[in-house]
Order: sequence, then structure tokens, then C-alpha cells
Amino acid sequence: MSSHPTTAVSRNTLRTLHAAYLRKEKLAMLTAYDYVTAGLLDNSGVDILLVGDSLGNVVLGYDTTLPVTLEDMIRHTSAVVRGTKKALIVADLPFGTTTDPEVALRASIRLMQESGCQAVKLEGGLNAAPIVRRLVDQGIPVMAHIGLTPQSVHQLGGYYIHGKTDQSVRYLVDSAVALSEAGAFSIVLEMVVPAVAAEITQSLGIPTIGIGSGTDCSGQVLVINDLVGLSLRPPPKFAVPRGNVAAVIRDAVREYILDVKGPSLPVGSARPDPSRETPIPL
Repeated sequence: MSSHPTTAVSRNTLRTLHAAYLRKEKLAMLTAYDYVTAGLLDNSGVDILLVGDSLGNVVLGYDTTLPVTLEDMIRHTSAVVRGTKKALIVADLPFGTTTDPEVALRASIRLMQESGCQAVKLEGGLNAAPIVRRLVDQGIPVMAHIGLTPQSVHQLGGYYIHGKTDQSVRYLVDSAVALSEAGAFSIVLEMVVPAVAAEITQSLGIPTIGIGSGTDCSGQVLVINDLVGLSLRPPPKFAVPRGNVAAVIRDAVREYILDVKGPSLPVGSARPDPSRETPIPL
């Protein structure tokens, strides 16, 4: 008798996603940080859910992703896994957990064992290839991430488009090849010049997932809050909100306050100044 569990709905795997890639089917990926949102996105048919360390900005209110801990990632990824049945769940390795292959291996083992995710994502170019290889050799699926790498924001000097110079293009292309050869099953290209992202995509045998990198990548990813308009900050220029959930919440709460306090009492309506906020990277 087989010991493998059977379920009515099969979760996406590296094989099913790669088969879709070979069929030239675009892959749809979004971030998720909690049980309810993950369940809604999963029911909607998203292929991949990323529990990004962007939760530091979106959920925890930090200015960067650097304060996010491994424990934070485990807690939020566990909630996302519990809310899903179909999407492949990828979790970010947070700042400080990819300093060398052994540190990354220990962090990845904890993240996968304690959260139930199916893959990890790590930032970095050529320097990250040995780490990817070490993880893959131990059976850990790895999604790589190049271009704008938010964990290196202070070293990079801010958030900007990558691939504008010959040197930058060469580094991105060489990094993508090295990461693919090291065993990454996919590579996120964040804020890369679209023509360069297209060149990288065409040169690889694995999917690229673009964010702010044009439409020629093998798939796309967005921060869910940017997609649905649920934020105190304006979305980045490349993200087109498909809703205004923040307005729905504000209106519902104001109606509730009026119901409780009565219409004779004024209700504050001050809103944050969008010009003072900065976009949230992946």
C-alpha cells in the first residue's frame, strides 16, 4: 500500500510549473503574508505565492526588509501554508541568513521544516551561486533574485532600475547563468531594464519572474497590497492597482464609528500624505 497522501487538489510542484513554462504559459505569482489573504489568492488560481520579507514593510511597518527575522518568516509562512492547497509556497530567506552556504542551509531547513513551504528564495548574483548549489544539493528548491535586491539597499544606495550600463548588464547576465547552472528553478528579475530582462529570459532554460522588468519575463509577481490598493503608501510606478481596498476599509470604519457615536459627532478624516511615502519593493 502506498504511504503517499492523496488529496482532492494537488499542489503545484516544480515539475508542473516547469511544464507550464515549457508550454509558454505565463506564471502568475503574488506575495501573501497571512492565512486569509493566502486562501483568497489560492482560491483565485495564482500559481505561486511568495511570503516575501517585504512583510517587514507591508505588515510590520519597517522602512526596509532588514529587521525581518527568520522567526518572522517562519510564523507568516506557516499561516500562508495553512491557508492554501494549490499554490507553490516560496519563502524568503531573510537578511543575515545567507552569509555562507552552511548558514543558509541551516536557515532553509528550519524554514521548510517549521513552516511547510516548498521552496526558499534568496537574493544575490554571482556571489549567491555557491549557496544555491549547496541548498539544491540537499534537496531544497531555490528561487534566485537579482536586479534590485532590497536586502542590499544600503549598499546599492537606494531603489533604482538595474541594467543601464554595460557593466551592470554583464553582471546581471552572468549572474543569471551562474544561478541557473547552480540549480535555481526560477529567477526573480526586479527592476531590470526590460530589454535586459528579455535577453536573460531568452538565454535561460528556467522561468524568470519579473517585477518592474517588462512583460517579456516568463511570469510576473507583485506585492498583493500594491495590487489591491491596501497600503498607506503609493504603489511603485510599475504596479497598477486593480482595486482600492484601503478606501473600502476606511469607509466601512467611518460608517461604524458614526453608528456608534451618532451623526452629531465629527469623525476625523485625516489621511497620510502619499508624497511623503516611498514604494515598497518585493
